[in-house]
Amino acid sequence: MSTTPSSSETHPTIAPIVGPDDPRRFTDSGIEEKIVYDESDIAHLDLPASLGTPGEFPFTRGVHGEMYRSRFWTMRQYAGFATAAETNGRFKYLLENGSTGLSMAFDLPTQLGRDSDDPLCEGEVGRTGVAIDTIEDMRAVFNGIPLDQVSTSMTINAPASVLLLLYELVAEEQGVSSDKLRGTVQNDILKEFIARGNFIYPAQPSMRMTTDLFAYCKDNVPKWNTISISGYHIREKGCSAVQEVGFTLANGIAYVQAALDAGLDIDAFAPRLAFFFNGHNNVFQEVAKFRAARKIWSDVMKNRFGAKNEKSWMLRFHTQTGGVTLTAQQPENNIVRVALQAFAAAAGGTQSLHTNGYDEALALPTERAAKIALRTQQIVAEESGVTDTVDPFAGSYFVEALTDEIEQGARGLIEKVDELGGSTEALSFIKNEIEESAFGYYKRYEIGQDIVVGVNKYVDENEVPHEDFLKVDPQTEVDQVARLKTFKASRDQADVDAKLAAMLETARGSGNIMHPMREALKAGASIGEVCGVLRDEWGEYQEDL
Repeated sequence: MSTTPSSSETHPTIAPIVGPDDPRRFTDSGIEEKIVYDESDIAHLDLPASLGTPGEFPFTRGVHGEMYRSRFWTMRQYAGFATAAETNGRFKYLLENGSTGLSMAFDLPTQLGRDSDDPLCEGEVGRTGVAIDTIEDMRAVFNGIPLDQVSTSMTINAPASVLLLLYELVAEEQGVSSDKLRGTVQNDILKEFIARGNFIYPAQPSMRMTTDLFAYCKDNVPKWNTISISGYHIREKGCSAVQEVGFTLANGIAYVQAALDAGLDIDAFAPRLAFFFNGHNNVFQEVAKFRAARKIWSDVMKNRFGAKNEKSWMLRFHTQTGGVTLTAQQPENNIVRVALQAFAAAAGGTQSLHTNGYDEALALPTERAAKIALRTQQIVAEESGVTDTVDPFAGSYFVEALTDEIEQGARGLIEKVDELGGSTEALSFIKNEIEESAFGYYKRYEIGQDIVVGVNKYVDENEVPHEDFLKVDPQTEVDQVARLKTFKASRDQADVDAKLAAMLETARGSGNIMHPMREALKAGASIGEVCGVLRDEWGEYQEDL
C-alpha cells in the first residue's frame, strides 16, 4: 500500500497522487471522503443560517422557492455545424423533439472574428460549429424560427457583441422587438485568456467590450443575459471542482468591478449576469459545488458590492455535462455518464442544462446522439423524482460537509486572486493552478488511482471502432466562401466603409462601441471586417509563455 504523499497532496484544492491501493478516497478537489458521516461532521455549521429558505438569501437551496415544481430547467442541446441552413435544420429537429432552448455553436473562424475567406481559416470553416460571416448567415440559421418564442444561448466570447447585434437585427427583420428577446451570450473573455485561447483583443479593450454590452442590453435588450461567466472551460482544462468555483467567481468579481468602474449601477446590470458550470461524474461533489457557489456569490454581491436588489444576489447558472469525461472507447458508456451528470445538475438547482451526445469524443453529435441526450434530460425531469422537491440533498451529513469544504476552499482561492490584484492581474497564477490540477488528473488516471471505465479498466480488446459519427463535407467551406463573395459584391461598399470608419472613431474614444457596430453590421459589414477594424486599432492579446 502506497501512502507516500506527492507534492500535490499538500495542495488544498487538488486530489493527492497516492496510488490505487491506498484505502483513502478523495474528490478531485483533495477533499478526503470518510467511510461514514454523522452529525459531528456538521456540528460547526449553523445550518439554518447557512441553508436559508429556497428563493431567499443566501440561496444555498436554490434561487426559486418552488424550483422545478413550477417549471423545469431550460433544456438545451448544443447545435451548430457546417452551414447556416444545416444548423437551422438541426435547431428545428430539436425543437420538434421537446427542446425548450437553443444553444448555438460557432466554428473557429467565427470565434476568432475572422471571415470564412480569410487564408488563416482554411480547413476550419464549419468544423466546430456553424460559420457566421454576415447578417445573411444569421438570417438563414433562424429562418422559420420566431425569435420571440425561443431562448437562444450563443457560445461566443471575443466577438460576442457582433453576434448579439446580428441576432437583434434578424429579430427586427422578423418584426420582433428587442425587449422580447431572451437568451445569453457567453461573452467571458477572461476564461479565454485562462483556458481556451480563443481571444482577439488585449485585456483592457476586451473588458470595455464587455461593459459596453452590459450597458447596451440594459437599455435595448433588457431580458438578455449579458454574460455567462464560465467555469465550464477551466474544468475542461483540468481544474478541480473547488478551483472551478473559486476562479469562476473571481472572474465574476472582475466583471462586476469593471462595470462599476465604467460608471454602471450595480443593480442595473447584476440581475442579468449568469454563470456556466461543468457537470462531472461525482454526483455528491457536484451538488455541493452548485450549492456552495450560490452561497458565496450572494455574499459577494450583497456584502462586498452592496447590491440592494435581491435579483443581483442570485447566482443563476447553466450546466453542460462534462465533455472531458467522454471517452472515444466504448462511447455508449457516455450515455450513463451524461445521465449521472444531468441528475447532479438538477439536484444542484441548475436553471438551464445541456447534455452532451454520447459520440462527442469523436465529433459533433449526430442527430441520433442529440436526441438521446435530450431524452436523457426529459427522463431525469419526468421520471427520476429529482424535480419533486427543492434541494433534495439538503441536510445530508455528507453533502453539507462537502458544501462547506468547497465553500471554504473556493473562498481561499478568491482571497488569493484578490491579493494579486484581481483576475486580470492573476492570470498566470490561475493558469498555473489549473495546470497543476490537470497534471494530477493525468497521473492518477495513469496509475489507476482514478478509474475510467472502458479506458483504464474493463477494457474491451475486441472493440470495433465507432464509425457512425458526424462528418462535415469539405464542399461546405467552398460553398460558404462563395456565398460570402457574392454577398460582399452585392452590398453598398461605400456605405459599409463609412459605417466602419464611424465605428473606428468610437473605438478611439470612450463612447459605447455597440451603436456604431450595429450600424456597420446592418449595412452589410462582415464579422471579419468589424473585428478587423478593432484588431488593427487595439492590437491582439499576447499570451505569456
